[in-house]
Amino acid sequence: MMQPQEPRNHRLVSWEEVDRLIDGLVPRIQDLGPFGAMVMITRGGVIPGGLLAEALSIRHLLTASVDFLSTEQSGIMAWPTFLQFPDPELLRGRRTLIVDDVWGSGRTSIAVRERVNAAGARAINCVLHFNPYRSLFSNIMPELYGDVTDAYVVYPWEIDRGLLGRGFGEAQPEI
Repeated sequence: MMQPQEPRNHRLVSWEEVDRLIDGLVPRIQDLGPFGAMVMITRGGVIPGGLLAEALSIRHLLTASVDFLSTEQSGIMAWPTFLQFPDPELLRGRRTLIVDDVWGSGRTSIAVRERVNAAGARAINCVLHFNPYRSLFSNIMPELYGDVTDAYVVYPWEIDRGLLGRGFGEAQPEI
């Protein structure tokens, strides 16, 4: 495992850019064949997952929530804690699209993918943005991504959480 780099810059993503990313992902997902389920990683994957589910007519929608409770000893090697995960019977035998907003370190996406596969599904990871510079894994990446970035990405649905301390100055930008 590699040590992640800190983001070099920050980037606000507009709804128009989200639409372009979704529009670019849909035909690539369709080329992989039909999916019988989608697991959206909360919270960031819920909105892109909903948009993709609608565009792809995926009706079997599930959520997963993961936390990495690190201690001083474990650091980035903390074991994942699943706060929420679908019953394995809901996944068994289904091709499953796993959706999140961004692949930063990669820990969350990989943890969910491995647990989905362990439930007897065939999982494919999909994110809007892939940040290979922060990824902890040099030989693993999402199968599908809309764009590559080295920035800390702020999506339009995150604006209300506040941007102070994120390199955007005092004023909240309009999106």
